Amino acid sequence: MAKVAFVTGCNGVSGNAIVEYLIRQPKEEWRRIVITSRSPLKSYWQDPRIDFVAIDFLAPLDEITGEMAGVCADVTHAFFTSYVHTDDFAALKLLNVPLFENFLTAIDTVAGSSLQRVCLQTGGKHYGAHLGPIEVPMVETLPRYEDDDLNFYYQQEDFMFNLHAQRSWSWNVIRPNGIVGFTPAKNGMSEAITLAIYILVCRELGQYPKFPGNKYFYEAVDDSSFAGGIAEMSVWASTNEHTKNEAFNHTNGDTYVWKYCFKKIGRYFNMDIPDQTEWPELGDKLGDGTRMAHSFRMADWARDKKPVWERVCEKYGGSKEAFDWGTWAFFDWTVGKAWPTLSSINKARSLGWTRQDDTIQSYLDTFKSFEHAGILPQNSRLHEELLTNPTEK
Repeated sequence: MAKVAFVTGCNGVSGNAIVEYLIRQPKEEWRRIVITSRSPLKSYWQDPRIDFVAIDFLAPLDEITGEMAGVCADVTHAFFTSYVHTDDFAALKLLNVPLFENFLTAIDTVAGSSLQRVCLQTGGKHYGAHLGPIEVPMVETLPRYEDDDLNFYYQQEDFMFNLHAQRSWSWNVIRPNGIVGFTPAKNGMSEAITLAIYILVCRELGQYPKFPGNKYFYEAVDDSSFAGGIAEMSVWASTNEHTKNEAFNHTNGDTYVWKYCFKKIGRYFNMDIPDQTEWPELGDKLGDGTRMAHSFRMADWARDKKPVWERVCEKYGGSKEAFDWGTWAFFDWTVGKAWPTLSSINKARSLGWTRQDDTIQSYLDTFKSFEHAGILPQNSRLHEELLTNPTEK
């Protein structure tokens, strides 16, 4: 019988991408696609298989199961991509642990024997990549690290493992690195829209955009995860028998260096960004002595730049609201690290995963999606105006 999907966080980067992937699959394979989000639906998919239900997984459990009772009774495959972000890493568990526990309890209760697979998306924080230097490449067999404030991914996994031991359904965990992708709404960790707004505001001010991180990360090798690839891996892992009850890292399969990536993205927005030669010393310490350094803080830079972004939108198009979607503090952490955070996808490769994405192209494709949605100005309009003599402020 054809499968029924349940996708949470459909307004987010990964949830949106999973829905986009599923609607391109034949109805003989996926006969219905149930999607949910706390906020109203932002994308309008023209596919009659889609059923949208607004659910807040932090609401009382009886309310959640009541909302799901009719629409989710025949769900076979549940994809959990919901996430509540805060820049305080220690506080993440307070929201995200009950978020997942309520989801899993509800779908297990409502779908019952129909449920075949649960797919949980976590990420590099599983390995402690957010806390300081770690063993790289990160592989799925690395032991859990010790932390005074328990990693909320571990708590989510353990809750799933304990319930799975009492049930017939199977599970998967997908662990992407930094995600590049489109979302029709604000997202807690969005590198692409943040970088685009930053470069376009600098362009409007007649300034070269400086790399906000440090010299180490500017010249180091990095990797990323394209949302479209995450979506395909999630479906691949959760619909194959030989991949059940397994966790998989996800990256695009290539690597890049920010020094060159930054310049290529600049050229997309009609800016030739010169090499950066002046850098701060590493020495801004995190609590555990980990090295962090920034040319400047994006969170500080953004405080007075919204009027400039609004001017960009008035001249070229785009959404004035999108400036508030910039995840400035998150981007500070992303490029301020002085340690590598590479992941291995050898495990997935060994079991038949073959997709590879070009990271630079994934940024450009994501920008194009934001343009189509009216969130970023059309690239062609930017290239109509020649930018002359920008400064290096």
